[in-house]
Amino acid sequence: MKALILCLTLIAGLAQAQTREVDPADLQLTVTVENAEIAPYQGEMVLVTIHGAYRRHITLEKLVQPDLEGFNWMQLGQDSWYETRVRGKKIKNFRRRMALFPEKAGKLTIGSFVHKLTLTDEGDDWFEHDVRSEPLTLDVAAAPPVEGWWFPVRRLEISDQWSNAPDQLKEGEGVLRVIRVTAVGASPDMIPPMPELSSPSAMIFPHPEQRFVELSPDGPVSMAFWRWTIRPGNGRSAILEPLSFDYFDTTTRKALSATITAQRVAMDETDLPEPTPSAPPVRLRPALLTATGVMTLAAALVALMIGRAMPGPTRLASLAPFNALYRGLKRAARERDLAATRRMANAILRSDGPNAQASRLLAQFDTAVFGTGKPAPDTARFARDFLAAMKTGS
Repeated sequence: MKALILCLTLIAGLAQAQTREVDPADLQLTVTVENAEIAPYQGEMVLVTIHGAYRRHITLEKLVQPDLEGFNWMQLGQDSWYETRVRGKKIKNFRRRMALFPEKAGKLTIGSFVHKLTLTDEGDDWFEHDVRSEPLTLDVAAAPPVEGWWFPVRRLEISDQWSNAPDQLKEGEGVLRVIRVTAVGASPDMIPPMPELSSPSAMIFPHPEQRFVELSPDGPVSMAFWRWTIRPGNGRSAILEPLSFDYFDTTTRKALSATITAQRVAMDETDLPEPTPSAPPVRLRPALLTATGVMTLAAALVALMIGRAMPGPTRLASLAPFNALYRGLKRAARERDLAATRRMANAILRSDGPNAQASRLLAQFDTAVFGTGKPAPDTARFARDFLAAMKTGS
């Protein structure tokens, strides 16, 4: 009797063992490299697909990737599962996309990926089973010698955008320039650093660059935003010099250069004040004197009585209560209109002549408006100090 029980136990164990036997053809895990026939350069993106084809019911799963020594890498989105049929039999498919970036030249190995699966037998009992991919070896070429930044990219797009028309600026107005570099098949750190925008006469205030990345099946889509606030330094117009950088197109296998053309930044000529023409001498009759004229004559008499010279014809700030530019500056300051405040102050300087202290105050105002991380200037205080400097003539 004991022998019969032992025999039945052995038979059951053998039956269970047979149900847990896995046919290698039923569980396959492969790793393929896109364009494997081309030796990648150091730093160039290598697209890898990990694919599992399983004909067994899977309860749990976890993919363990190798160390990937010698590579930078990123996973391109979430893992995907889908079903297909081959000869009427259902197959569960697993797929993961990765972008690898070789850090050095030479032979680099992509080690085995291990898919840890939990399967079920005929008795609905769970058991673990590992599926391994075969390792792959890549021959990585050294990056070719270049001047400056080595930038391999699958596709490159550049846009040059402006906050408003750069050649139709209002008096004292600045313009924000944003250059966006979009690189497919590159990580954000691979995009060249933000260049220095230069001009013989423009005032240029750079902003901190921003970088982002989005994931796609074709690789990472990295974006860099280069930003500057620009204003003509001479109050009229300025030329921004072109920008350029080199890159390597990994699709055509060619070294190329991207150039952003020169750009003119200028004031709208129709917005600039017309020069005041020289009027012919006229005789003023006492009955035609305006209140402003009366006050001007009074000011002259007072100046003569106390031994002071009458302010010259360009010293308009000394007659500020009757000066339209003065009133415009005060009004813009009260309304906290930075552009109008700056425009009126500049107009006063042109009308009243050079003033070192007022010019310094205007430069400080510009730095506060256009500088990075600066608090907005106090327009009321600026107008008060600016007009005081104009009155003293210092």
